[in-house]
Amino acid sequence: MVRLIVQVFNRNPARAEPLREAGACVASSPAQAALGADVVFTMVADDTAHVAVTFGEQGIATTLKPGALHISMSTISVATAQDHAAKYREAGLGFVSAPVFGRPDAAAARKLFIMAAGAREHLEVAAPLLATLGQSVGIVGEDPSQANLVKLIGNFMLSVIIETLGEACAVAGKAGIDPMRLIELLTSANFNAPPYKIYGPMIASQQFQPPGFALPLGQKDNRLMRAAAEALGVPLPLASLVHDRFLTLRSQGLGAEHDWSAVALCALSDAGMSSALRGG
Repeated sequence: MVRLIVQVFNRNPARAEPLREAGACVASSPAQAALGADVVFTMVADDTAHVAVTFGEQGIATTLKPGALHISMSTISVATAQDHAAKYREAGLGFVSAPVFGRPDAAAARKLFIMAAGAREHLEVAAPLLATLGQSVGIVGEDPSQANLVKLIGNFMLSVIIETLGEACAVAGKAGIDPMRLIELLTSANFNAPPYKIYGPMIASQQFQPPGFALPLGQKDNRLMRAAAEALGVPLPLASLVHDRFLTLRSQGLGAEHDWSAVALCALSDAGMSSALRGG
């Protein structure tokens, strides 16, 4: 019989307590959590946190045994993923990038869409494990950073949807059409897709709290997407527009307490449909 031991670490100790109650061993550092492990999963907010928990003084790379596999589910930059993949190859360790699409409720219901990339032998180990966490695992390629790029592209597309929803609700509202009714009509017709059904009602009702995906994280992903595109020599006019929207919101004091769909407030405010950015 194989005995499965789950060791966990969270930078906020209180968040690890439910896992302790479920039977996991709570470690005092990433290094301790990775000690003796065959597979280590990480999911953190940004590149800085990813570097710290991976190659920091108490990072998992300091204790991973030869042949162990790190599955990174964080949304990080293409450059950081490439750097880490190279370092792991040199150390004889496996690395798979597996960022996810899905808000907290989807994660709780194991309904995430997972994008995975890495060497074939590493994906053979990672894919069955990832399948227990989501409704699908999409294999992108053998370069781990490709999965990170796909995730950034997806979030870029979602941010543009949010902007268009804001503009659409502004036009409808100015014409005397209830924005909520607009969303109901459109999502029962050509726009019957999760992004429109999730973000449409939030934007129409201007309800951006509590956040499912915090505004600063959306801004971070926009920055990473533009950096990746610039490195490839690809202009992204719409990403630049959304970048300016994020700057407007942050200059007005909106932050982690707001969902990133608050980007739509800029279009609504421009049309006089919201007082949130006009001091009213």
